[in-house]
Amino acid sequence: MEAKSETNKPISNFLFILWAGGTALLSYSLVYALRKPFTAATFDGMDFFGMDYKVATTIMQIFGYLISKFFAIKIVSELKRENRLKFMIFSVALAELALVFFGLLPTPFNVFALFFNGLALGCMWGVIFSFIEGRKVTDILASLLGVSMAVSSGMAKSLGLFVINTFGVTEFWMPALIGGLAFPLLVLMGWSLNKLPSPTDEDRALRSERVALNGEQRRQLFKSYMPLLIMLFFANLFITILRDIKEDFLVNIIDVSTISSWLFAQVDGMVTLIILGIFAMMSLINSNYRVLIVLLSMVIGGAVTISYLAFNYDTLQLPTLYWLFIQSLSLYIVYLSFQTLFFERFIACFKIKGNVGFFIASIDFIGYTGTVCVLLFKEYCSPNIDWMQFYNQFSGWVGIVAGIAFIGSAIYLMQRYKMEKQNLPTECYHPTDNATNAFPQIQSTPTGNEYV
Repeated sequence: MEAKSETNKPISNFLFILWAGGTALLSYSLVYALRKPFTAATFDGMDFFGMDYKVATTIMQIFGYLISKFFAIKIVSELKRENRLKFMIFSVALAELALVFFGLLPTPFNVFALFFNGLALGCMWGVIFSFIEGRKVTDILASLLGVSMAVSSGMAKSLGLFVINTFGVTEFWMPALIGGLAFPLLVLMGWSLNKLPSPTDEDRALRSERVALNGEQRRQLFKSYMPLLIMLFFANLFITILRDIKEDFLVNIIDVSTISSWLFAQVDGMVTLIILGIFAMMSLINSNYRVLIVLLSMVIGGAVTISYLAFNYDTLQLPTLYWLFIQSLSLYIVYLSFQTLFFERFIACFKIKGNVGFFIASIDFIGYTGTVCVLLFKEYCSPNIDWMQFYNQFSGWVGIVAGIAFIGSAIYLMQRYKMEKQNLPTECYHPTDNATNAFPQIQSTPTGNEYV
């Protein structure tokens, strides 16, 4: 019977990955269907009390998203499992209602409706991730969830352009139409996520038990790893800004009149498969520390590539397809590493009592704050700048700044790991496949900073 159980275990794990990973991927893809289709519209010739209308809609939605991310630091960190589904349903309903008012209200006042759309959806990533974190297969599940962000951005734009060009739906009602189709499906996905079994004893031994964090515990956690977190938050501030500009203004950066409306989905689909393969291979590495080093090496390479592509844009003369593919691949490798695997493995490596939601919500809040500031600066200080020129100049310096910060993070992480390893009697950072041999939970670091 024991041999039969061991034989069935890989099948059981595979089915669970299909269930949990597929549901998580579809869930956040549908979140994008409620949030991003409006970015396919150009709103040519329109303004919002003197401001470019497209910039105004983007800023208004991101501002709502930003406020939501601020509260997500507390909400996601403290949200208990039994309340997740209710929270998802309420958030999705508010997001779709906001899109309906975007179509109903006269311009330019309908811009304010997008504030509530962003406000409703800011916590969704952390809530969805909380269903899948803390498991031995979380690397694969997080990879599936993460790549949904890459493929869904292009899909949302392509779908928006398709609805406008094929069915003649106006730029104002197109987001509500797409969101209305996504709403019931997202509720169904939330129900499916809520049915996932809790992490097993083996999961908790290998990846640390995930617990809610109150305000004092969050402060202590940040204080304990402050140098590393400051560098990572600083680098991700610029990476998030760059990603938001690319996502929301790509139709302004490149000429979309000469390309297929489905090009965005095709490019992001290729990027998705590559990143999914890379991240999935991380699950084959048991050492949490080694995964962290590999991830930091990848993001350094991604940052360097972004900078090189920007500063050599005129020299390289890449076709639009190649330029977009390299940009998307480099940017999403960096961005998704921290949205998916890094903090999951970071918690497991140092046996931190907490949850991934705290780190991701903090990074997002800081990043979206920067996005709003940059867009306002661009609109009021350089309103007539060419979008391609602006994007290349900005991405070139982002690559340099982020690359330096990531190198500093890697040096700190290696030194911190060696220091703590020397002060511990047993190797706690390389869990085995046998949960009974895994190192027990550590309540505090060698310096005595308490997590609980």
